Amino acid sequence: MATTRGRFLAFLLVAFCALTPVHAKHTIQRSDDEFGPVVRAYLGYLKNEQEVVDDRVSRREVSANYYRRNSNRIRALRQMAIRLARETHNDYLPELEAVSGDEMNILFGSNPPQPASLKAGEVLRNTFRFLGTVRSGETFYLFARLDPYEQAELNEKASAVRRP
Repeated sequence: MATTRGRFLAFLLVAFCALTPVHAKHTIQRSDDEFGPVVRAYLGYLKNEQEVVDDRVSRREVSANYYRRNSNRIRALRQMAIRLARETHNDYLPELEAVSGDEMNILFGSNPPQPASLKAGEVLRNTFRFLGTVRSGETFYLFARLDPYEQAELNEKASAVRRP
């Protein structure tokens, strides 16, 4: 009796473990189905980027710190992409950039803005719109790169203001 009960419990445990990844994958896929093809493609791109980072760390090509930061960055980009898609109900995403506080110079050169002074929606250097922060292991500052038309419009407005 005890052996049969033990086998039954072991069977249930194995079945549960075998079905859990299928259920998790189905849940992730279902959540992506709410978006259009452009947003789904971007989320797929991020998934592929994570697989590349996973592969590189498994081959010991990158350090644990590199792996952790880039995995966290990918997670932050995913969170922002989903948030934007849900808020706008639009199948469009701007080019997104996620940097940590010590990486601001990557986007802004030798004189980056102070993270504490950033305000959501603020346009910086007619190139980036600050979207907000995402805490994903560390704090990432997310920006949308303005498209060339938005940049031209802002430059035109700045020129008109400078003219007397």
